[in-house]
Amino acid sequence: MFDELSQRFEDAVKSLKGQDRITESNVEGALKQVRRALLEADVSLEVVRGFIDEVRARAVGAEVVRGVSPDQQFIQLVHQALVEVMGGENAPLAVADQAPTVILMAGLQGAGKTTATAKLGLHLKEQGKRALMVAADVYRPAAIDQLQTLGAQIGVEVFSLGADARPEDIAAAGIARAKEEGFDTVLVDTAGRLQIDAGMMEEMVRIRQAAAPDEVLLVVDSMIGQEAAELTRAFHEQVGLTGAVLTKLDGDSRGGAALSIRKVSGAPIKFIGTGEKVEALQPFHPERMASRILGMGDVLTLVEKASKEVELADVARMQQKLQEASFDFSDFLQQMRLIKRMGSLGGLMKLIPGMNKIDDGMLRQGEDQLKKIEAMIGSMTATEREQPQLLAAQPSRRRRIASGSGHSPADVDKVLADFQKMRGFMQQMTRGGMPGMPGMPGMPGIPGMGGGLPGMPAPAPAGRGGGSRKASRPPKKRKGFGQL
Repeated sequence: MFDELSQRFEDAVKSLKGQDRITESNVEGALKQVRRALLEADVSLEVVRGFIDEVRARAVGAEVVRGVSPDQQFIQLVHQALVEVMGGENAPLAVADQAPTVILMAGLQGAGKTTATAKLGLHLKEQGKRALMVAADVYRPAAIDQLQTLGAQIGVEVFSLGADARPEDIAAAGIARAKEEGFDTVLVDTAGRLQIDAGMMEEMVRIRQAAAPDEVLLVVDSMIGQEAAELTRAFHEQVGLTGAVLTKLDGDSRGGAALSIRKVSGAPIKFIGTGEKVEALQPFHPERMASRILGMGDVLTLVEKASKEVELADVARMQQKLQEASFDFSDFLQQMRLIKRMGSLGGLMKLIPGMNKIDDGMLRQGEDQLKKIEAMIGSMTATEREQPQLLAAQPSRRRRIASGSGHSPADVDKVLADFQKMRGFMQQMTRGGMPGMPGMPGMPGIPGMGGGLPGMPAPAPAGRGGGSRKASRPPKKRKGFGQL
């Protein structure tokens, strides 16, 4: 997400490095790079022009802060402008004075409206609300069945009158049902079209009149780029939007839609879809998104993802095991499965500041290695998982695990050795040590952390221009496994 745009912004900032201050002459080169970056990201031309003018006005003559270099100051100004163009702050869903709150989902066919409706239904359920999803898409084959299947999957009720009823009648009947049975929120899934047409808009107007919604959310495919601006404008003028849901941000998205929607319609982006799973929906925070675009990571989103999956009691138990160096393979397997529930390893790493530079190929290799490790742990007995020292002491056990998991004994040996190293690293961290410092074991395999998870490939050593000669020498071969 936004990888290309992030790289372009970084190139723009490089032109200001070594300057004493930001001036009208030296800022133009950086602004030219920013303009190119935004246009290549499919941001609407009118939005690009306004954004560049705003950054130029702020940058030229900006007060120089002691200890802050011009390139750092430029990044801060661009960050502020990005936040503002995307809406300034998170815009929560409206809540009706008298239940139920009615939310109308609109958009083109293929944007992911039905899936977005289910994702939002699950989000509301997790917030402690009781939502009713209304299947008002009577045109697309199996649209009603799809919503009912998703509803059963997430435990959210679906209302339908079948494919023969008029959409506006379905919406009105669904809202009446919600009032009778005490639902907090009604989500109306409407039909899309392959393109904007008069008939589609007239039907949306009729549904809006019948439903009197508190929210009209436009579901936009983030990969449509500059078309997002025209789509947003058309819906807003004829139907009236209160917000947007940006889908497929995990795909090959250039990011232009995220920067165009708010500026064109004045309606905020309220949610973003970051994957195919029904859990992959996040409230949209402009400040966090601006940080991601500029390669600063997004720690708050990472913490929120983790907090959904981790129990406080588990955290305390794990901390105790780390301090005592009793972290075992069962614990490691639990942590791997936690990462899977939170999303892909690559997606999570890019939320960590400074980790956006990790090569995608290395991340994929790391994910493949985690699968291999899971297979090896699956071939261990419960006793072996809890007492890794048994594997260190008995090669026959390692050979059996290799055979059972479909990997070589050398693979098992490496995972065991790396596990020993990681366990020592974790123990030092819990006692106040810092990863990556001289003398520390580090985490082999994760770039920027001195290594990685057991069995992950280590990053290539620094060559000329980075690191010392000593650091570039091949590591000495280990003998045995030491004491676990």
